[in-house]
Amino acid sequence: MRKIQYTRQGDYFLPNLLPPQEGTCPIGKYGRMRLRYLKEHRRILYTNLLTSGKLQEHLSEVEEAAQNRMELLIRQMAKAQGVTEELKANHQMEWVGRMNHIRSAAEEIIREELIYA
Repeated sequence: MRKIQYTRQGDYFLPNLLPPQEGTCPIGKYGRMRLRYLKEHRRILYTNLLTSGKLQEHLSEVEEAAQNRMELLIRQMAKAQGVTEELKANHQMEWVGRMNHIRSAAEEIIREELIYA
């Protein structure tokens, strides 16, 4: 349990109510999406994470998990749909179209599983 510290202001002792300071590591696209979602739709969770000093850590975890899941999904979907390097070499536009479709589908899964959960 955290002890509350006080600062003397004239004749009074006032509690130091600032949240614990956390490091600022850069967050990417998915971390920013999660932050916006928390602010707009999950205000209590956002406030709890912010005041406990764990918001940045949470956003970093979501970003990392989303990036890893995205890479895995793209690989699995490309393999399942037969999108290969041979297709890329012989039919570039078809490969681009299929990969764009796969990337969109994988991103939709990421949004549902990690961002808006």
